[in-house]
Amino acid sequence: MRKVTGHILYCLAVALLLPSCGFKQVDYVDFADIAAAQGMTFRVIGQRETDLYEGLPHDTYLPDGHSVCDMTETEPAPSRTQRQTTSTTSAALIQNMLQYGNQNRVTEIAGTYPSTDVQGQPIVLSGKVMLPQGKRPKRMIVVSHYTIGSNAEAPSNCFPLEGVLVKLGYGLIIPDYIGYGVTVDKVHPYLVMNVTAHNVLDMYLAVRPWLKAVGMEPLENDIYLMGYSQGGATTMAVQYLIENEHYDDSTPDYVSIHRVFAGGGPYDVKATYERFVNSDMTEYPVAVPMVLQGMINGNNLNIRTTDIMQQWLYNRMDEWINSKRYTTTQINKLINTHITHELLTQEGMDQKSDNVAELYKAMTENSIVSYDWVPYAPVYMLHSMDDEVVSYTNATNAKSKWKEANITYNFGHYGGHIKTCLRFIYTVQQLLIQEEEERKSYE
Repeated sequence: MRKVTGHILYCLAVALLLPSCGFKQVDYVDFADIAAAQGMTFRVIGQRETDLYEGLPHDTYLPDGHSVCDMTETEPAPSRTQRQTTSTTSAALIQNMLQYGNQNRVTEIAGTYPSTDVQGQPIVLSGKVMLPQGKRPKRMIVVSHYTIGSNAEAPSNCFPLEGVLVKLGYGLIIPDYIGYGVTVDKVHPYLVMNVTAHNVLDMYLAVRPWLKAVGMEPLENDIYLMGYSQGGATTMAVQYLIENEHYDDSTPDYVSIHRVFAGGGPYDVKATYERFVNSDMTEYPVAVPMVLQGMINGNNLNIRTTDIMQQWLYNRMDEWINSKRYTTTQINKLINTHITHELLTQEGMDQKSDNVAELYKAMTENSIVSYDWVPYAPVYMLHSMDDEVVSYTNATNAKSKWKEANITYNFGHYGGHIKTCLRFIYTVQQLLIQEEEERKSYE
């Protein structure tokens, strides 16, 4: 095996040595060597081959940060606000996903690419490309990932759960976002839609010529967009960006969207945050400091965080959140309260205060439903009415805003946020299979 040029992420190097559930190392083509001399802006920094024949690797994480290898058939007790309305377990959903497709060997390629930060300055970001081993992918799926806490969960450092779609012959492009991967030392601009959408699209634009250079250009040039939770809202923001800035097919940066899949997204950030305040309760306490920090830092607001956030929580932000050492589940346990006024100051709870008004203005500007735009490409949108993390209000607000759009809405009682994420990925898989069957029937 030839040595991969450039810096190899420590976590990827370790992952090749550790035992896993269903992980096998196999021979592979060194894509770093192939593209190194061609001046690609996407630079390979790590590569491995994964065999899904026996299951998902040990470093595949659920949206709560738990490894899929730790998952059992026994479901945790429902939260205070969650209705237990589905009988299929999370483990069963994952087993169902693994039944479909025959492309078990996946080439995982971590790499870096140029983009811009919250100040509009150049920055180098990282992410992962996932390909069916030895075969050109049918299409590329650009995935915007859900909320994570630890850097171990960053796509470049793990096997993203959406990687099961490679079994169907598709390729995936999954950015880490600012604050993860090679930028782990930076604050993540949580739910700052315009910045994150540009970061996601920049990776696709960097990877597209690289795929051609290494002989892995997809069979179809149009793309799928996909994302759940934070990724669901980001995916809609990426669609907006493409349809408003990359719509001219005579330009080299033209991007064509085949279809969009969005699930469980905070499309209305302000409404989501207002729910925390008005109910004085949050089932996902980590979201409160993450949203505050994201809005203040990511939008360069002239607000002192301690005017809004309780001092005890602010004092632990760097250790608990910005260190990227803990999963969201672990951070929630460290915060150890679901009462909003124990997280926010009296001023932070006062929706008429000047600071909160400025904060709400930023949240509105980062809410995709506030954009003067109607999606053009077809969208499939799923949301559980039992979602205890991202309020169902987001789904109803999206449907009200986009009445004229080509959107298939699937809103039902699917259980809590985590299980619905698995249902979402499984549903996308089934829709891709259905689309292929329909295409073959017309040939």
